[in-house]
Amino acid sequence: MSNSMSTGAAHPAGFADPAILERGYRKATWRLIPFIFICYLFNYLDRVNVGFAKLEMLDALKLSETVYGLGAGIFFIGYVTSGIPSNLILHKLGARRWIAAMMILWGGLSAAMMFVSSPVSFYTLRFLTGVAEAGFFPGMVFYFTNWFPSQKRGQVMALFMSAIPVSGLVGGPLSGWMLSHFATGQGGLAGWQWLFLLQGLPTVILGVAVLFFLSDGLQHARWLTSDEKAAMKQALDADEHGRRASSHAVHSFSSVLRNGHVWMLGLIYFSIQMGVYAINFWLPSIIKALGFDNPATVGWLSALPYLFAGIFMVIVGRSADARRERRWHLAVPMAMALAGLLLAANFSHNVVLVMIGLTLATMGALTGLPMFWPLPAAFLGSAAAAGGLALINSLGQVAGFVSPFLVGWIKDTTGSTDVALYILSTVLLVGAVLVIRVPARLVNR
Repeated sequence: MSNSMSTGAAHPAGFADPAILERGYRKATWRLIPFIFICYLFNYLDRVNVGFAKLEMLDALKLSETVYGLGAGIFFIGYVTSGIPSNLILHKLGARRWIAAMMILWGGLSAAMMFVSSPVSFYTLRFLTGVAEAGFFPGMVFYFTNWFPSQKRGQVMALFMSAIPVSGLVGGPLSGWMLSHFATGQGGLAGWQWLFLLQGLPTVILGVAVLFFLSDGLQHARWLTSDEKAAMKQALDADEHGRRASSHAVHSFSSVLRNGHVWMLGLIYFSIQMGVYAINFWLPSIIKALGFDNPATVGWLSALPYLFAGIFMVIVGRSADARRERRWHLAVPMAMALAGLLLAANFSHNVVLVMIGLTLATMGALTGLPMFWPLPAAFLGSAAAAGGLALINSLGQVAGFVSPFLVGWIKDTTGSTDVALYILSTVLLVGAVLVIRVPARLVNR
């Protein structure tokens, strides 16, 4: 530690040696992000693969579009009700053990979806999977606050959350191939059953790997030198001091519940997720309705919007951090998403224009996710972060129930998803307007 202290003496108070600090960030990024990226990829794949299973499962089990929409959405009732307690447990027990337990449990439940035989079993397993997954994402957001200061989190969150478009990029063709390859019912299982089994089991294996790979924080990271730990700790302390010095900072969970900006951010996140989950759960069905009946073809076409979304997400994340600007880097992608949904709805019989619209919508909505999270993290103090981030996430995840159920009900009622796309565009417009109303001084860090 003497070396780190002497190094620190050469710099102004509150500032770590830039070279040592960047070396520590580089190590942390390469050590943590790729592994967590893979975990989140399977988290998202396990959550939304029901959208592909639907292509066969509904006919096999004689389920309606409304039943599917309710089953897809009921996951989020379990998710929302368990989000805050799960994240508070993570804060108490440590990330490594709790994340491992969650992954093993939800991976097993996701694989168990292969045994669904009725609406009741469909609803029950989706609900329990939501309970099991509830703490993972807000736990990861909180976990990053223990490693990276505010000015680093835009790019870190973009890298982490690029797992969402990659899950679509990889999961679409993979799911389509599984449905086609196992269409003849190998081993007595239908293609949709193999899909749940083969995409759920890797999560269980990754959950076990978490116990050996993740560190609970800087002090437990054996792969960092003492100088790097000291520099990163100093940067985190300076970041926390900046929040405490702000008259807008929130430092306790009771303050979170009374803070109007927290609830407004929850509404903004809800509007983003309305678009995201409509795309995740209905993209394969919308593409199939264009006249593509082969599951493999649907899978490859559904990968295209996610490919462009992944590239756009990383570019916008880097721009937001470089410019220390948060609001417009969120509002503009949201405007792109609503424009894309309107394009897909207005030209629903034109394959090229629908695909362009779906691509714009996917790029905008998915980029809105990592661009959103630096906003609350910028003013929630460390004591308030675990519960505050979980509360905002839970408010946003209500959209996971509302969006697929709304689209399914409208599809059954009207025979088309166009009206649903108009409604979702309106919700995104409201959210984009609210983003601009968030005070810049509160979030531009």
